[in-house]
Amino acid sequence: MFSRKKQPLIKSLVAKGTSVHGDVLFSDGLRIDGEVHGDVRAAVEPGIVVVSESACVQGSVHAAHVVINGIVEGPVHAGELLELQARARVVGDVHYKALEMHQGAMISGQMCPSELLLEGKPTLKLASPAG
Repeated sequence: MFSRKKQPLIKSLVAKGTSVHGDVLFSDGLRIDGEVHGDVRAAVEPGIVVVSESACVQGSVHAAHVVINGIVEGPVHAGELLELQARARVVGDVHYKALEMHQGAMISGQMCPSELLLEGKPTLKLASPAG
């Protein structure tokens, strides 16, 4: 349904047990398994950020492709695709071009599709129960 562009490699990691206080600016891809108390932003497009099941981000998240399976307390801005996996918890507004949301994911905030999607393109892809 949605074309999959080649994703940038994940070259950076905030490991489990690590706590970062301050904004994080990254290139290519970032995986967060620990805690970030600050904004997370891709320096250039395209960029991918993965917030794993054990991760917590207190701040905004900005990237072309955002995958969440942990906790984000702040707004999420996905320029292309926002994937909310089963254990995702977002407290804040989500902005996206395309959304894939698995059963069990929760959003406490507004869902805001990008302007392009309001012109008749699909805004939601349902995840299959099998994964």
